[in-house]
Amino acid sequence: MKRTIITPAALPDAALDELKAWLAITTVQDDNPLRALLRAALELCEAFTGRMPLEATCEEVLPACGGWQSLSTRPVQAITQVEGIPADGARFALPSPDYAIDLDADGGASLRLLRQGSAGRIAVRFVAGLASGWAELPDGIRHGVIRLAAHHYRQRDLDAMQTVPPAAVAALWRPWRRMRLG
Repeated sequence: MKRTIITPAALPDAALDELKAWLAITTVQDDNPLRALLRAALELCEAFTGRMPLEATCEEVLPACGGWQSLSTRPVQAITQVEGIPADGARFALPSPDYAIDLDADGGASLRLLRQGSAGRIAVRFVAGLASGWAELPDGIRHGVIRLAAHHYRQRDLDAMQTVPPAAVAALWRPWRRMRLG
């Protein structure tokens, strides 16, 4: 399953302002690198917690089969479109009676084809994310993103970006972490 982000989450100026306040930066010359660090921190937050922080429109392509298949992205807010992808030819919309959807209370989503038709694969388009905007993010997630982006900003000349968050950030995100067994 490969996820494609169709419409990325908006990163508002409030997020940049919060990071600049944390770093005591008052100029605009570092705004673009700071935005990039915020996006990287959001990606690392998703990798650590198993949950996409800000809502985005995504698509995952799955094999066409009759068994239940789970989307890898969480938390799914809504499945907006299901299309069949034939071996040859253009995508086509699958009618809703041809598939079943199950949205779990923990944000998981599963889909099962009832009639596959000529589809060899299916494309599932959906909206996923913990919060619709920066201000709606839980405080621990938001503050961890700011601290991680600030940490990377301060460490930019010392070493490459770490793939594991510092302990203070991990402590903020740990309550949101989703672990998979097996």
